[in-house]
Amino acid sequence: MMELSRRQFLKLSGATAATLAVVELGFDPKKAQAESNEFKIAHSEVTPTICPYCSVGCGILVHVKDGDVVYTEGDPDHPINRGTLCPKGNGIRQLYTSEKRVERPKYRAPGSTEWEEVDWDWALGRIAENVKKTRDESFVVEEDGMTVNHTEAIANLGGAALENEEVYMIQKLMRGLGLTYIEHQARI
Repeated sequence: MMELSRRQFLKLSGATAATLAVVELGFDPKKAQAESNEFKIAHSEVTPTICPYCSVGCGILVHVKDGDVVYTEGDPDHPINRGTLCPKGNGIRQLYTSEKRVERPKYRAPGSTEWEEVDWDWALGRIAENVKKTRDESFVVEEDGMTVNHTEAIANLGGAALENEEVYMIQKLMRGLGLTYIEHQARI
């Protein structure tokens, strides 16, 4: 057991009494936190948006200052979430501020071990060329006397962040190209 001198006892008693007095006087850390948040978003431009993580469509307010996202919060006026957010929605700021965010397309040539940054127009053009070439080479019109109009050489994997309307459009596009392998990440 630790020996406590009279001096140490008085110091400890005084500190305890002061702490209790502050607590009893109504020191509320929520108020201090709210004021620090106000300071963080002062002079920022607010843009309402929709959370991209699931198809619920929660409203988010994005605070931008000098071109940087400084704060995100649930939109209290949004009819779906009324200002609340799930953990993924709360972490949405990381989509914009992470050092791991890919901002430009990258290409690795066949046989190469290095990735190189390429232009968006070049990347999208290359994807379109490869999809058309693969589809043209593998498209089957008839199989065992039945009209099938499909290709098994291309597949589509959807993501959980897509909303119903986006999935509908992707489904139409993929079916129009003749894809039979259309899957969603939730089942994998």
